[in-house]
This record gives sequence, C-alpha cells and structure tokens, in this order.
Amino acid sequence: MSIAKKILIADDEPDILEILSFNLKNEGYEILTAKNGDEAIEKAKQYKPDLIILDVMMPYKSGIEVCSILRTLPQFVSTLIVFLTALNDENIEIKGLENGADDYLTKPISPKVLVSKINALFRRIKKDGVAINKVGDFEIDREKFVVHYKNEEISLARKEFELVALLASKPGKVFLRNEILNRIWGTDVIVGDRTIDVHVRKIRQKLNEDCISTVKGVGYKFEID
Repeated sequence: MSIAKKILIADDEPDILEILSFNLKNEGYEILTAKNGDEAIEKAKQYKPDLIILDVMMPYKSGIEVCSILRTLPQFVSTLIVFLTALNDENIEIKGLENGADDYLTKPISPKVLVSKINALFRRIKKDGVAINKVGDFEIDREKFVVHYKNEEISLARKEFELVALLASKPGKVFLRNEILNRIWGTDVIVGDRTIDVHVRKIRQKLNEDCISTVKGVGYKFEID
C-alpha cells in the first residue's frame, strides 16, 4: 500500500481552503492547511509536504516570498510548488515561476481541473525516473536533485536543476527554446524566453562555469572542455 502524498494549501480564504481540501482528500491526498505566509513556512518545515499550493496575496508574507524562502532550503529543492491566485498579471506570473514555482493557476478554477493538474504534476515527476548522469566533472543525481561539480555539491533550485539535467542528458545537442519550455515547464504553463534566460544566468553564476552555451535565436546546449 503506497503512502499518501502530502499537500499543503496556503490561502487566507477559508472557503478556498475547505473546497480544495475536500476535493484533494477525496483524491487520496493527505492535506495540511495554512492561513498566511508565516504559517505556510512553519508547517512546510514541520511536515515536509510533497506539494505546496500557495495563494499569492496572503497576510504577513506573499506566496512569492514563501516560495523564495523555501527554495533556499535544501529540503525543499525538489518540492512541487504551485501558485493559485486571482491576480491575472503576466509579470507576477513570470516572477513566481522565476522564483521556483512549478505551475501558476488562476482563480476561479474548477476543483476537478485543479485535481487533474496536481495529478499531472506528480505523474511528470514519476516519469522522470531515477538516474545519475556523469558528464565530465559533473555528476547529476535525479533522485536527490543534486548536482556535484568537481566533487562539490552545487545548490540549485528545482527548475535550475531540471534545466541542467535536461541539457546535460545530451551534451553538445542544441535544445530548442520551445522544447526546453515544454520539457521543464510543461505545455499548460505559459512563460516567455526571458524565464529561460534568467535560469541559465543563475546556473552559470552558481556553477561558476560557463558550461551552457547560447545558440542565438535557437536555444541552448551543454558543453564541457
């Protein structure tokens, strides 16, 4: 018998918490709730959920602030984080995704659609499988979401890790921008080219190594000397 996945829902609207909790519990998930940003961080640290749903506008700390804080902690590098908000603002959506969110959903949303998207996120992670890929001085562990470079562990946010893992899976191959967006963010999430550029820049800074080359107007490739 498999252990139920834990989902933390953080929203300051009691009705939203009740509706989402009811539908996700019926799907077999274990549900935790929080009414503000501070409580969301506290419960995330205490219970270590597999997925966190964050409202963007919450008391004390916004969903984006919560996401940003959690992504700096090693235990939340691989945790799925989804924003659920009434704000239909492209800039906020991009900011959320760039701060480490896996998806961005807007209210109102049908509970059935939300459940479907949550199930799809978990399926995508399961499909990725477990493997350790060694490329030159790099070792990429997809089970632990860890990159080692010259035997030193490099702390990457989830999307940064997934981007490195994708490009390093076929060194020298040029991955098209659309392919990267579809493979890393999925077809249901609309993000612009700037999102990829920001992630590549952060990766280069953290690795202190320019192993990702830009093919102007086409995409990116992973290269080592």
